[in-house]
Amino acid sequence: MNAIRADVIFPCLDERDALPWVLGRVPSGWRAIVVDNGSSDGSGQLAAELGATVVVEPRRGFGAAVHAGLERASAPFAAVCDADGSLDPADLPRLLSALEDGDADLVLGARRPDRGAWPLHARLANAALSAVLRSAALRVGSRVPLTDLGPLRMARTDALRGLGLRDRRSGYPLEMVLRAAEAGWRITELPVRYAPRVGRSKVTGTVRGTLTAVRDMAALLAEHRPPLGRPADDGARRPAAPELTIAVVAKECVPGRVKTRLCPPFSPEEAALVATSSLEATLGVVRSLPARRRVLFFEGDPSAADPAGFEVLAQPSGDLDARLAALFDTVDGPLLVLGMDTPQLTRDDLAPLFDDWRRADGADAWFGPAVDGGFWALALARPDGRLIRGVPMSRPDTGRRQLDRLRRARLTVGELPPLRDVDTAADARDVAATLPGTDFAAAVARVLGAVAHGALGSAEAAP
Repeated sequence: MNAIRADVIFPCLDERDALPWVLGRVPSGWRAIVVDNGSSDGSGQLAAELGATVVVEPRRGFGAAVHAGLERASAPFAAVCDADGSLDPADLPRLLSALEDGDADLVLGARRPDRGAWPLHARLANAALSAVLRSAALRVGSRVPLTDLGPLRMARTDALRGLGLRDRRSGYPLEMVLRAAEAGWRITELPVRYAPRVGRSKVTGTVRGTLTAVRDMAALLAEHRPPLGRPADDGARRPAAPELTIAVVAKECVPGRVKTRLCPPFSPEEAALVATSSLEATLGVVRSLPARRRVLFFEGDPSAADPAGFEVLAQPSGDLDARLAALFDTVDGPLLVLGMDTPQLTRDDLAPLFDDWRRADGADAWFGPAVDGGFWALALARPDGRLIRGVPMSRPDTGRRQLDRLRRARLTVGELPPLRDVDTAADARDVAATLPGTDFAAAVARVLGAVAHGALGSAEAAP
């Protein structure tokens, strides 16, 4: 098969009537990725029958749908287009030409409406969103006279992913422009025809949809952060500690797949028991902390993890730095990330962070160094995966490199007390000794007793 030249992402919610025409207009050699965003009219099934790649995204929202499609995209270029028949995919090669010619890094389709394409609600929505767009352009210093924030747009696939867009609702198109402008992208517009859509719009077809879109984009603009390395100058108050999200990074405690550095002298089953006890101790501490949201960032079978009071998020594939970066790009608002390997963690260890973040002028980040050179905690007032992505993990200098990354970004960093990860049998023994009477100490004692008994038996059996 010939290589796919470009992927076209179609967010789709009940667009069955429009799909035959829309998919029939996709250029030859391009792939249509239809993201079914909760359709009840069989749109996804029809799209598959028409030859499109179908992705199911149950989370409602334009941003959620486009993000899911972008995750599936594999061609060098990716485009976004409505699936309602208002925009013509046949216009996309013109956008691609601007990218291939080197004239732009992001090309937007500026809609030129046919008669009747924009009813009153749509005109009101476009006027409001255009005002938001002009404010956004001024804020990021864009010299491009953008006139529309329409959904037809195109860029290089890898570059789009690298923007780390976080909005999953109607603010996604605006965030793309903001992040691209911050990154120094050349942004241009090309006029495209805008026809009456098939069916009723979910966004600008109703007053409620109009207000939702305007609210999402206005909120995004108000909360938008300056680029890395630029000190914040808006004086905005940071949310108090109870607004914090706390995430515990963990993996399924399967023998032979967790805490393998404990083996030997521990057996794989004994190592899994120690890991389970360490995780439960960490979750217990997090339950006692004030938080808006508690997350278990889990590697393994999600059905194996159902801790009370925690939302389970599956870790994506990739190296640890990429997985952590994805978490920091996903969560909105201040985020504290903890490992599962420090069962000795207490509320007092985290008290400096909570005390500091109750003030408007608190630190931008908090860092908890591990004795082995890594880190057991990382917190960002304004989460951004770019601060983690690319830092080499599981090395003696990982903590130093991560701390350097934060400081090079001109963030003020508070440091938490160093803690010892439980990675080896000596770690388990020494940490358990500081936790008398706890479940973790009991688990380690039981395992060490079994190890000692096994060693004694081996010695008695020796000639």
